[in-house]
Amino acid sequence: MGRPQLQLVTGLVAVALAVTACKETTIDERPCPPEGTTLTYESFGKAFLDAHCQRCHGRTTSERNGAPSSFDFGTADAARSHRARIFARAAADNVTMPPGPDDPPAEERERLAEWLACGAP
Repeated sequence: MGRPQLQLVTGLVAVALAVTACKETTIDERPCPPEGTTLTYESFGKAFLDAHCQRCHGRTTSERNGAPSSFDFGTADAARSHRARIFARAAADNVTMPPGPDDPPAEERERLAEWLACGAP
């Protein structure tokens, strides 16, 4: 194999590894615990969303920083309707949201994963 072909193969392997490393965990891959959850919108979800999401995804937010207006998490029902997308971006090992230095700690992301996987009660 010549040098150009080796570089191509090396590049393709690097791309494949990057794509695999960036795979999002989906809500379907994270079942609700058999015993259910004690987390509710009132006891967990609202505070998490207010602290980490509402700055860009709130109904009354004027500066959404590029967040589509259809992604509004201002109520329990709105959060439930977007729970798979919230999970894919911010729960468990998914860390693309929120952007910036003030990321929720891993244990909070795990609690978010549980709450969403259990239907965001």
